[in-house]
Amino acid sequence: MEILGYILAVLVGVSLGLIGSGGSILTVPILVYIMGVNPILATAYSLFIVGSTALVGGVQSALQKKADFKTVLIFGIPSIAAVYLTRMWLVPLIPSELFSIGSLVITKSIGIMVLFAIVMILASISMIRPCKDCEDGNEDKPMQYNYPMILLEGALVGLLTGLVGAGGGFLIIPALVLLARMPMKLAVGTSLFIIAAKSLIGFIGDIQGGQLIDWTLLGTFTGLAVVGIFIGIYLAKKISGEKLKKSFGWFVLVMGIYIFVKELFFPSAGGGH
Repeated sequence: MEILGYILAVLVGVSLGLIGSGGSILTVPILVYIMGVNPILATAYSLFIVGSTALVGGVQSALQKKADFKTVLIFGIPSIAAVYLTRMWLVPLIPSELFSIGSLVITKSIGIMVLFAIVMILASISMIRPCKDCEDGNEDKPMQYNYPMILLEGALVGLLTGLVGAGGGFLIIPALVLLARMPMKLAVGTSLFIIAAKSLIGFIGDIQGGQLIDWTLLGTFTGLAVVGIFIGIYLAKKISGEKLKKSFGWFVLVMGIYIFVKELFFPSAGGGH
């Protein structure tokens, strides 16, 4: 099973390289269900894996002049602050047992995976639905910044990243396109830098919180995901991003429904609880 997990690690990078999002949506289920990592620890590992992989992809995008650093700062600062505080203070405060419904006890691990499944389902809808404003026809239009909305969205994405270990590319990219009138390809490169910064700083919050880290697993998985992002960046030149995003969206929807049903109705079947 571990070998399968490492093969799938390459797909995490491919996803980030192709559409600038989806890395953590694959990483957490792979770690929990295939590699048997505890869900809370899996969200920490996801931050490091996705953060490191996105950083490599972001540098590659910057070299091709497909990243906007002003936006990275405006969106990134509230997002980084929110994710760091969430990992350092909020996650450790969540009780190990949240509540019970009859004989079903909703634990912290189940709660985080159910929240993650809901995020996956919402993300899939944003990927499947065509985004009329995401066309590259607005390449030459000047960018307009809706500062209050970008700051608020940055803080909300940071909170979500901190709770479920999701990088939030599926939220960041539409926000940049709609709130800063940014062309799609520029939004993908910019998103990678934002994901990298807030994910890695969130992971630092975990280390300071005393999490025990399996560095061998983490290093191997991250290395393979980095290989994947180069494959993804190469494929992005050959494949229509919109078609790919829609296909990936359907896959994420099925995965999200599976995790939701499994955690609530079959919580003892597998996973690293």
